[in-house]
Amino acid sequence: MNTAIAIQPSIRFVIPYFGSWPFWMAFYLESCRRNPTIEWLFFTDCGIPDNPPDNVRFIEMSYRAYCELVSARLGIDFYPERPYKLCDIKPALGYIHADQLGEVDFWAFGDIDVIYGDLRGYFTAERLATKDLFATHHRRISGHLCLVRNTVIMREAFMRIPQWRERYADPAHQALDEGAFSRLFIRHKNWPESLRLFAARFNAWSRRSEFIESHSTFTILANGQRVLPQKWFLRDGRLTNSELSGVELPYLHFLAWKNQSWKELTADSLRGPDGLAFSANWDVSQIGWRDAEL
Repeated sequence: MNTAIAIQPSIRFVIPYFGSWPFWMAFYLESCRRNPTIEWLFFTDCGIPDNPPDNVRFIEMSYRAYCELVSARLGIDFYPERPYKLCDIKPALGYIHADQLGEVDFWAFGDIDVIYGDLRGYFTAERLATKDLFATHHRRISGHLCLVRNTVIMREAFMRIPQWRERYADPAHQALDEGAFSRLFIRHKNWPESLRLFAARFNAWSRRSEFIESHSTFTILANGQRVLPQKWFLRDGRLTNSELSGVELPYLHFLAWKNQSWKELTADSLRGPDGLAFSANWDVSQIGWRDAEL
């Protein structure tokens, strides 16, 4: 066995989040706790949650102070009124917070409307040895979870976005994380697949990246149909859903439920029975979290 590959590369998520923690935060943090060899670093004004996992660190600061930090690091005026603009700068977080990364092998950006399964089971040492960027969608960067190798060239890759300074300084959200940043790695995405893959061989950025659908938001069936699973299941730290017959998946991104059916329900009802977030087994669906049907 190649010893260099067998050693697990270090991974640190960098997530700025301002406002207030969502009602599902306990479920999110417990999914971090179940991945003890991966680290999360938050910049936030939401306060430190009760009993946070040892692998999750919080740096408390105001939103204004964070905008000042970003402005100083990028050499721009970054003072958007709404924190949602922070999505645009996700590809720059490795550069902005290089002082917090040190010798970490991979830094990552993502969202918190997710639940992690066994991330190491998906991002194995063998897999991480092959590329410099790992996206979990087939043809675009996944803003809710993306791993980037902690090298100068990858920390500065965002600077190849056309007019990045002007677009970052613009207070309007432009979806640069999943749009313009994707186009560095994925070109001609609407071409026939065989032709697109042939062209990608001549793009050095494409060759150093992996774009594989992980079915986190929607499940893509073998016939190409995109469906929303009826349920997801946690069993002893492993995530599966109702559409893929027990196939283990790295994480759940519950965007569709959050923006649709969950809007009609109360936070208390969606969280399910008291203490369920700390259970090793549960089910979640359009009506929220419930005890596992074992």
